Amino acid sequence: MLKKLMITTASLALLTSAAIAQAPDQAQPTPPAASTSKAQPITEQKPDQLLASKVKGANVIGSNDEKIGDVSDIMFEKDGKILAYVVGVGGFLGIGAKDVALSPASFQIVPANDRESMKLKLAMTKDELKNAAEFKPYKEPTKEPASTTGQSPSRDRAPMTPPPPR
Repeated sequence: MLKKLMITTASLALLTSAAIAQAPDQAQPTPPAASTSKAQPITEQKPDQLLASKVKGANVIGSNDEKIGDVSDIMFEKDGKILAYVVGVGGFLGIGAKDVALSPASFQIVPANDRESMKLKLAMTKDELKNAAEFKPYKEPTKEPASTTGQSPSRDRAPMTPPPPR
């Protein structure tokens, strides 16, 4: 019985492949562009492009050219579009600082020169930035640990050791 099934299956496979080979060429649907396109490497940065490493940490200066904060983070959409530069303002050495998120259009880029690195200029004073609404990053909800029906041993004590031999 098994031998008969195997012979039938092999014969059917041979006949099908012969029929397909003899069939006239039919237009095959073209696969979507995403599956046929390969990643295109970018070989160099252009003058009008910025690297996140140069923007993050950059000093932010106010309308009177005094330092009012620095870029502590950059917020992106999933498609890569930059939504905001997060500016840390106030505090001392990062302690007590608050974050304010502002769209990139709010800033003017001050190019680097021989003595200083690139800066971002904002048409606000330090006090105006301190009084702006604080940025709160999204925090994923914490998952509750799975409950168990049994009781596990306490982990706050060392395991019991046997008494020394006499």
